[in-house]
Amino acid sequence: MYKIMLADDEGIVIDSLKFIIDKSFEGQCEVASAKTGRQVIELAESFKPDIAFMDIQMPGINGIEAMKEIKCFNAEIIFIVMSAYDKFDYAKEAIGLGVMDYLNKPFTKEMIVQTLQKAMDQIRRRREQRSRELLIREKIETVTPVIESGFIYSVLFQENYSEDAAKYKELLGIKEDYGYMLVVAAGSREEGLTNPVGEGIKLQEQYGRIRETIKGRLNCVVGPLLSNKIICFIPVSENLNSYADRVDMIEKAEQLRLELDERTGEAFRIAIGGCESIPGLPNSYRQALQALKFSSQEVAHAKDLPVGCAYEPDYPVDLEKRLFLAIENGNPAETGEFAEQYFNWMEQTYPERFTDIKLKCLEFVLWAERLAYLAGGMVYVFTYRSAYLPTVVGFSDLGEARRWFVDKMVEAAGNVTHKKEEKVGSTVSEARQYIEKNFAKDISLDDVSSHVDVSPYYFTRMFKEETGETFIEFLTRLRISRARELLTDPRISIGEIGQAVGYLDPNYFSRIFKKNVGLTPSEFRNSVGEPAGSI
Repeated sequence: MYKIMLADDEGIVIDSLKFIIDKSFEGQCEVASAKTGRQVIELAESFKPDIAFMDIQMPGINGIEAMKEIKCFNAEIIFIVMSAYDKFDYAKEAIGLGVMDYLNKPFTKEMIVQTLQKAMDQIRRRREQRSRELLIREKIETVTPVIESGFIYSVLFQENYSEDAAKYKELLGIKEDYGYMLVVAAGSREEGLTNPVGEGIKLQEQYGRIRETIKGRLNCVVGPLLSNKIICFIPVSENLNSYADRVDMIEKAEQLRLELDERTGEAFRIAIGGCESIPGLPNSYRQALQALKFSSQEVAHAKDLPVGCAYEPDYPVDLEKRLFLAIENGNPAETGEFAEQYFNWMEQTYPERFTDIKLKCLEFVLWAERLAYLAGGMVYVFTYRSAYLPTVVGFSDLGEARRWFVDKMVEAAGNVTHKKEEKVGSTVSEARQYIEKNFAKDISLDDVSSHVDVSPYYFTRMFKEETGETFIEFLTRLRISRARELLTDPRISIGEIGQAVGYLDPNYFSRIFKKNVGLTPSEFRNSVGEPAGSI
């Protein structure tokens, strides 16, 4: 249905236009008319037309001024200007108002029908485009919670700062490099009476309303309902850890809590972690959980509570975090750079505290190596570091301490990646030896993965990445290679050869051989100039 407004001070013109429209577009249009500029503006406000036939010369407010006014509250309206021939230049003033067409009076039926059809087509295309946009938006709105949940999961619960987290960040259009975690928890405020599982089940039906409320109050990423908690990430462009920033966060959280209480009829508590770079968000999340645990307040910020670690003024907290993050990520180059910077800070800040510097070097190296052990691929030996303490105590100058400190930190970062790779290489090498030794038997993927003590699923990926072949491809290549060798000996029958390389069924052996070599076993034997043995 199209709404059409006719604006002309001549009744005969309005009647003629209405007659043409009704006859030519029966049932497609709703028509309304006005004869003065003021009436046209008032009608446009209430009728909200899609198309307007506008006469330039009308009593009172002229057509151009009326169009300007209408455009202010109906930007998408399509104007068709009607004017007498001698007024056409004057009508051109309406060009800036987005007029679609100009008709000179007197007009014909064909002119009206053709022009109106053109306007209707334009509106139809616009509506179709709008419909497509709404459909896309609907799909995005459906998938956005999944993407946001994926971001929360990848940032907090995957090892280090994964590539997945970076991809989710890009999909969500997050440009900021800092942020803080906020945990919204439902349940009784009375200590000891909270039932997280029960509260979570009760809130399942209200999750959509809760999510909508949070998004309405905060520019944030909202995770799924986990037990009775919803984890949120609030991105910010810089490291906001000042007192004023903290007060602002708490005030916004309190307004959110009040609205959640009102909209759901449930009681909520909110805890806020400190601001961190995105890779450091697990620390902010841990702080928020601690604030939730140790505070009885409805809204609690970790910085207001004795949770986490407080540092002396000017301590390079961010540098320390970047250093250990580089180790966790197995990046020796960054680790060496940050270790040098940290030692520079110790040397410049505490040049007379050599013993404290040595203790800090030992502390950091032990922690870095712990991260390397936890990353996997290494075997812990109790006496491995027995020389560390006498070595550190025996340092005679800062240069000696610096070299040991940086080398050990870089070595730990390298072990995070290299020891894993060595472990994978060792496992695959052991698997290959087992297959090469047993390929003539009826061995399976389960047999090999069990031998190297790795699950079949993980072994399949590991073997493919390391060798470029699947287990079956590798096994088949070995068997066919050995079969080719045996086929050059005419004394061995083809059936015996098949069994000797692990194929008990001679027909199956023949099919597999031809698939890989392009010839049957008999054809291959003949091609090398030897008489075929009997099957």
